[in-house]
Amino acid sequence: MQTAMAAMSVFAPAAASFMAPNAAGADTAANGTADATIAGPSMRADGTFDAAAFLSGLDAIFDAHQAATKAAPYLEQAMIDAENAGDDAGLLTVLNETMGFYRSQGWHDKNQWIVQRALELAARMGIADTEAWTTTLINAATAMRAAKHYDQALDLYRQAQASAERTLPRTDRRLAALHNNLSMVYSETGHPRQAEAELRRALSILEQSSPNPDADLDMASTHTNLALVLLDAARVAGEAGGNAVNAAGESTAANAAKATDAPRDTAESQTIGKPNKAGAADTGAAKTATADTDALQEANAHALKALDIYRNGRLEHSAHYASALAGHAQVCYALGDYAQAVERYRQALAVIDECYGRDTDYYRTTEANLREAQRRAQRQEQRQAGRAERYETAHSDQQTKDQQTKDQQTMPFPESNPGATPNPATSKLEFQSKSAAEHSRETNPATNPASQRKFFSGTRLISKNPCAKAPAASASFSRNQGESREELAQQEPQTAGTATTAATAQTEAQTAATAQTKPQTGAQTPVSGLKLAREYWKTYGQPLIAERYPQYRGRIAAGLVGHGSECYSFDDAISRDHDFGPRFCLWLTDDDYAAIGAQLQADYEALPSEFMGCARSDSTPRAARNGANRRDGVFRIGAFFESITGYRTAPPADRPHEWLMLDESTLAAATNGAVFADPLGAFSAARQSFTMMPDDVRLSLISRRLGMMAQSGQYNVPRMLERGDGAAAWLAIGEFVDAAASLVFLINNPVSVGYPPYYKWRFAALRRLSRRMATRLADVCEQLESLLRLSSAACYGGAGFGEGGRGAAPAAGRIHETIEHVCAEVVAELQREGLTDSDETFLEWQRPYVEARIRGTDACLHSM
Repeated sequence: MQTAMAAMSVFAPAAASFMAPNAAGADTAANGTADATIAGPSMRADGTFDAAAFLSGLDAIFDAHQAATKAAPYLEQAMIDAENAGDDAGLLTVLNETMGFYRSQGWHDKNQWIVQRALELAARMGIADTEAWTTTLINAATAMRAAKHYDQALDLYRQAQASAERTLPRTDRRLAALHNNLSMVYSETGHPRQAEAELRRALSILEQSSPNPDADLDMASTHTNLALVLLDAARVAGEAGGNAVNAAGESTAANAAKATDAPRDTAESQTIGKPNKAGAADTGAAKTATADTDALQEANAHALKALDIYRNGRLEHSAHYASALAGHAQVCYALGDYAQAVERYRQALAVIDECYGRDTDYYRTTEANLREAQRRAQRQEQRQAGRAERYETAHSDQQTKDQQTKDQQTMPFPESNPGATPNPATSKLEFQSKSAAEHSRETNPATNPASQRKFFSGTRLISKNPCAKAPAASASFSRNQGESREELAQQEPQTAGTATTAATAQTEAQTAATAQTKPQTGAQTPVSGLKLAREYWKTYGQPLIAERYPQYRGRIAAGLVGHGSECYSFDDAISRDHDFGPRFCLWLTDDDYAAIGAQLQADYEALPSEFMGCARSDSTPRAARNGANRRDGVFRIGAFFESITGYRTAPPADRPHEWLMLDESTLAAATNGAVFADPLGAFSAARQSFTMMPDDVRLSLISRRLGMMAQSGQYNVPRMLERGDGAAAWLAIGEFVDAAASLVFLINNPVSVGYPPYYKWRFAALRRLSRRMATRLADVCEQLESLLRLSSAACYGGAGFGEGGRGAAPAAGRIHETIEHVCAEVVAELQREGLTDSDETFLEWQRPYVEARIRGTDACLHSM
């Protein structure tokens, strides 16, 4: 097989009709879309470059699927704007984004100039041994690797690794990404053993840094990559003489079985100790075959481990799950287990169809691989069905046997590109620093070749503004990761020569605030609370820590998490009348809090109370700044989570009763918001522990929600309406709606979509979830809202409720139909998830099927 799967093959897009900027930075394209004399949307009125506006505009282009025609001219104009403004930090940001975009488009020749310019600019800025320098080196190296300039790529990666080891903790996940990138270079240059060593280093770092390795998607990707590298190593060894895996990617046993039309186990016995031409047993070949068979078995173990991680995380509907499935399919193919390869390819196709549809190269290539695996599986089945006579005939004619063996060894593996040169290394899941352009496009393989590889989730190596200054004039907001429920915990690096003191930041922020003090009216949208918090942190918090607590700079986490509408990104102008304003949280370990907590809190309270035209509104008694339930300021990490959940970290998986006592809205408050910086990782680890609901607990809650939906909606709503008890019917509808909303989150898995917040924001969260791609039960939200609209007429029907004197009957009928429709959808989804074998639509009868999937025996997990 040429590639592990279609999803990971590279399809070169058509080149655009514009040219790269010349050495002076001016546009030389015939279309003239970028002009040095015309300011682009990233320029402020005062002539300064707005990095945040640039990044937002670039995201908007990709969100509108207009990258093919608009992204390149936009990037070129931004280069001109940043250069004209004299903003080196802004220009380096644009160059980093451009490197990623050009690479994703396959414009490698044009990208060489961008790489050179970025490296020269970074060197001139004097940012060596900073995360910004490391980021730029990684992006440049990845661009060179994509252009197949492997020597330069390897040199740049090694420089990045040396820089990262000086600037990052030894267990930082970004170091794992670096080792993955190095493994790609070694794989593509025919050095699978070096690639294997780099991946094992990456795996070791992830195992040490991950709070839950059994549900860590980066771990899954690394296991898949390692499986493919081991498979490639076995193939190379086979070509060198051992022949454990031949050039077609098949093991000796599998190949011999086909060559002789014999059952696999019989052919396998013929492989070891077969006399060579000199008449002696070829023990060297036997040892090689044994060693590489072991490598294949290890590859299989890693591929299976990757699949287990996706299942543990309940992410089988993730687009990247298809990559892991097809990776295991390739291993199965090499082992001669064609039936299992067929099954894995079918599963991969189902995921691709769900996420992208069938009219994509992604789907077509995987389908071609499936057909090849099916062909082999059918032939294998026919042989194993008992063609003993053919087997004897084949063994009696050595010439026939030799020719058959030769034919089988040259038979191609299922391909991703017919006619392409086999290169299993290119099928690895890719770990690299992403540009914003690539991230915005990675879910559409039909338009983005880079999207067909798996990137490091949650460890984005490229800074939005790799060397942004702290003042608002050049600071950039961290951009949303598509529809992700949380922003990455990433601290923006300070550039040499751009560090800003607290006093300077205050002066500049006050100037900026003065220009924004006019009240917002009309269609103007107020700045969100999370954005306000992030900018307040960057303008005042970062300089405060750097100036007064430099020895703790690498230990303090910052962000905004907990109670408040802004922590859910649901705040608006109405939200500003209470508990709103510029604020952030600082989280310390117990020891650090004992040392500096009180003084740091005093310094925090002394920060300006007005920022970007927003002043702190009156606090409610429950959220008073100096009260026990305050929502911002300095906290002990454990005490912060304990104040919300009652636990300093999440309960262990073997204590399901404790998990079941935690309300979903409580868990939502502990895991919402955004982390702006967490160099130590302690806060993020504690926070993530609350997202990792044990699967037994999730299944138990699904069963409970099914029971409540059946009891309240299917059973009691019609009975209460028939009795004429409108109040009881109204309450029953409410119970059904609440249980159904919770069920949608549970089916989609809290580890990836979060938890539903308390009643005030539950529907806002459900609407947002329902708008996401690949959300299961996405249309349930609209049906639940219909139920609520109909409930007044059904429960208290009449002319006064819009029924025109017809009474409650029509609305009651529609309510019954809607409830049954929702329940039927739920059953269909349970079947797709493998949680039931029953077609029964009364949800109470589905509970035993769901609970049969619960592994634990704790009584609290079961309803009976």
